[in-house]
Amino acid sequence: MNRIGKVLDVNISREKGIVKESVEEGVFIEDFGIEGDAHAGKWHRQVSLLGIESFYKMKELGIEGLEHGDFAENITTEGIVLHELPIGTRLKIGDTVQEVTQIGKKCHTGCAISKEVGKCIMPKEGIFTRVLKGGIVRAGDLIEVL
Repeated sequence: MNRIGKVLDVNISREKGIVKESVEEGVFIEDFGIEGDAHAGKWHRQVSLLGIESFYKMKELGIEGLEHGDFAENITTEGIVLHELPIGTRLKIGDTVQEVTQIGKKCHTGCAISKEVGKCIMPKEGIFTRVLKGGIVRAGDLIEVL
């Protein structure tokens, strides 16, 4: 398994259930999530990650025009098969350390993503983390499986 990956984008939204927009940098707060993101809070799904490899699978299904953040992921990654990481795995992402808390999720009915895109890959291949050590994350930062 590849132990080094890369951040392609950091994305946030002010409301839940909508497509996230790219930001220059994310300020990650310990045991909370990303400053300004609707999903941040004291719970186990503070940050969501999805690999660009999952976007490619959707493109193979004929879905065009996908942008980073379309699946409501906070971090779009490259190089690590996220959904194969065991729960409890720690990741160094930029200045932060995060712990994998959940693989996939049940998609709520009629979410903006499945309405817009026709189907959502997040329930199978997206992962969620908790922020153990806060800091800044930017596009281009390395992701290291600890």
